[in-house]
Amino acid sequence: MGSEAKVPLRRELLVNLGLLVVAALSLAVVTALVVQMFDPRYALIALLALIAADAAIVFAFGRYLLDRLVLKPVNALKEAAEHIASGDLDRRAPRAETRELDELALCFNRMTERLLDAQSQVVQSEKLATVGRLAAGIAHEIGNPLSAIGTYLEVLKKRDAIDPDLLASLRREAERIDRIVKSLLDYAKPRAEETGLVDLVAVTREACELLKQQGVLKNVQFRLELDPVPLSVRARHYAMEQVVVNLVLNAVEAAPGGSIVVGVTRWVLEDSALAAKRRQDPDREGASHRRPDATTSRRPQLAPGEPGALLYVADSGPGVPQEEREKIFEPFYTTKDPGRGTGLGLAIVQRTVHELGGLVWVDDAREGGAAFKVFLPLAAEAK
Repeated sequence: MGSEAKVPLRRELLVNLGLLVVAALSLAVVTALVVQMFDPRYALIALLALIAADAAIVFAFGRYLLDRLVLKPVNALKEAAEHIASGDLDRRAPRAETRELDELALCFNRMTERLLDAQSQVVQSEKLATVGRLAAGIAHEIGNPLSAIGTYLEVLKKRDAIDPDLLASLRREAERIDRIVKSLLDYAKPRAEETGLVDLVAVTREACELLKQQGVLKNVQFRLELDPVPLSVRARHYAMEQVVVNLVLNAVEAAPGGSIVVGVTRWVLEDSALAAKRRQDPDREGASHRRPDATTSRRPQLAPGEPGALLYVADSGPGVPQEEREKIFEPFYTTKDPGRGTGLGLAIVQRTVHELGGLVWVDDAREGGAAFKVFLPLAAEAK
């Protein structure tokens, strides 16, 4: 129920105070009539007793009104603030009975969301600055040796001075180091590209077609579920293509020989999505009650009811246990066997989506595995 359907506090107080006055006057009349029935010797005592009883009744009713309409919601608001300050980030102020205090509770909850987002921007900026320095150092220290290794391998190949299988293994490992460095650089400083109107349906179709042509999807049962009409979002074409590719590759590795469903549909943001995303924030424990992401203050504030586009990639793999969902988007965190992944793919996905003002989270899939979901608000031109 929205606050517009609530009873105004002023009207509620005036009506109840009016009833209180009527009740008090009625009691006074009853008191005057009852006193006449007493012996004159005890009339004064009876009158004082009835007045005291009337006053007690009026006081009790007034206190009940004050507690129910004012003190109870204010105390609930205070309790919610104390819980949030102590680290219970899921706590929110409950809805109130009257319009004014209900609007106050809603404003308090919105303020809490925005403060947590604002604090997270500082954390994310500090993290990215650190990762950027680390990536630059790694690129400088590893780049030159990698070039030298590549040159030496070419020389050895021409001289036939090394076993071909060993040569292939050396080349594969060198390329793997190169991919790790490039992924780290992409995470710390993504490719510069202006945002514009991007059709998420078309981008998803193109990315999946590219993966098909490369043979990535030949060993899985693949299905596309795309909205029949374009869904335009404010994004970067290359960045969104990389988001789709990373999520699909992650699903292929999680469900080899299984089924994968990729879809894009029009969707309205729900409370459950915001709650799921908040629980899975990787900075939550390590950032002193801060939410992650959003590298700039230009990130829009998302609220339930926001119209947008939902991209989902679901698989039939083992899924993501609840205890790992809070870590799955952290850089270098991976559940794959050693050597099979860098743990940067999902971190890059999260950074990209949050920079574009969207949300990304993991849920249970109908296929039995994990369903990674990306929500982006529709561009103003598409609403």
